[in-house]
Amino acid sequence: MHGIAYYLLEHGYLVLFAFVLAEQIGTPIPSFPVLLAMGALAHRGRYSFFASIGLASLACLLCDLGWYHLGRFRGHKFLNFLCRISLEPDSCVRRTEESFERHGARSLLFAKFVPGLATAAPSLAGLLRMRISSFAVWDVSGATAWAAAFVGAGYIFSAQLERASAVALGLGSVLGVLVVGALAAYLAWKYLQRQRFIRSLRIARITPEELRQKMDSGEEIVIVDLRHSSEFEADDATLPGALRLRPEQFEQDHKQIPRDRDVVLYCSCPNEATSARVALLLRGKGITRVRPLAGGFEAWHSLGYPVERQPVAAGAEKASPSPSGGEGGAGAANP
Repeated sequence: MHGIAYYLLEHGYLVLFAFVLAEQIGTPIPSFPVLLAMGALAHRGRYSFFASIGLASLACLLCDLGWYHLGRFRGHKFLNFLCRISLEPDSCVRRTEESFERHGARSLLFAKFVPGLATAAPSLAGLLRMRISSFAVWDVSGATAWAAAFVGAGYIFSAQLERASAVALGLGSVLGVLVVGALAAYLAWKYLQRQRFIRSLRIARITPEELRQKMDSGEEIVIVDLRHSSEFEADDATLPGALRLRPEQFEQDHKQIPRDRDVVLYCSCPNEATSARVALLLRGKGITRVRPLAGGFEAWHSLGYPVERQPVAAGAEKASPSPSGGEGGAGAANP
């Protein structure tokens, strides 16, 4: 623990607070080495074990309150922005939403331990209008558990960490090269993985303008809304005549989609990832006239095109009839 421990001996709690705050803001600066070191120093009696945990929890809460309010007032667009800058942007939104659907506010208890969820979870809690008092209680509980896990590990394994630090100190610049090389290899692997994913989703999109023209001309189009139910709790707007289906239901419900019409899928995730996946699935089921909507719901809405509103309901459900009186979901709805 020589290098980091000596630095912490001089600056102490300030370093701990700064590192945790920086990580929670979203910078690629891991705070767990500092937490481990503070645990080891607490074992020596240099710092307070409980004060270290409390200070780390406070840093988490301050940052998470910011994410909470941005999610509350900027909505799902901000959540998508967070996921676009994460290492796994194409699964971030859906994974966070599914976690909240299964566990509710309890997701905040383990969010800090799950990559991608730590930053997105507070924003989703704000988007879902969770009471700020409830959010604070669950968030502090989760942050305390996270901080206690690392500080506690440093406290318990302080002797082993001292020996490991001594070995690292002996390696000197060699260790730095190894660490930088490992990080570069990891980032390269993530980049290649992302490129393969994007290539797998190369399927022709339809723009909002093209879809609007088709709807205005009276073409019969099946529009399928793939967004998560949490988004409807915040805003129940859909494209006119949209059929609401969950991607997980397609193995059972894809027969509801007519084979003799164009099918347009839309979601709100980066790169239209969910829509593209489902489009490929439907093509495998024999529905070949299917395209994702470029930019998803946000692109449609930002152009001021008409939307409908429907109450939140579990499971697959057709949207309300269009203003023109057309049947929702099975055919086109004229705005």
